[in-house]
Amino acid sequence: MTRKRNIASALVAFAAVAAYTSHQVRAEGSADLDCKLKFSLSTWSAIYKHSEGHGIVTCENGKSMRVNIVANGAGLTAGKSHIDGGTGRFSDIHRITDVLGSYAQGEAHAGVVKSGTAQLLTKGTVSLALAGDGEGVDLGIDIGKFTLSRKH
Repeated sequence: MTRKRNIASALVAFAAVAAYTSHQVRAEGSADLDCKLKFSLSTWSAIYKHSEGHGIVTCENGKSMRVNIVANGAGLTAGKSHIDGGTGRFSDIHRITDVLGSYAQGEAHAGVVKSGTAQLLTKGTVSLALAGDGEGVDLGIDIGKFTLSRKH
């Protein structure tokens, strides 16, 4: 249980530093657009990890876009979980379409009944900090790809 808390604490701290750094850059006159993601995601894993879900990206300029989420990875991981009401914050966005594409993903996760995630993903200069709580049973560490595509 302590190990689970340590992993989660480290990921939350990493996301907080990234969010603070992003805020500082924006405060210094960057032309970044403030965009956020609300999402739901279902995941299963047994060495190979697969997640599918959907969400909506909203930006401070009033634009929004529905997105599909697919994530695949591999590592020392096993379980099944579901997250509803997850949130994300993008950095270095100039237009809403900048959020689309594939992000590098690394994750440590643990949960029994209550499950959670805190991740910092990157795609070139664009970063996405994710956080969410859910239900399921999962344990492991993995690396992979997290892809956002426009929902049709």
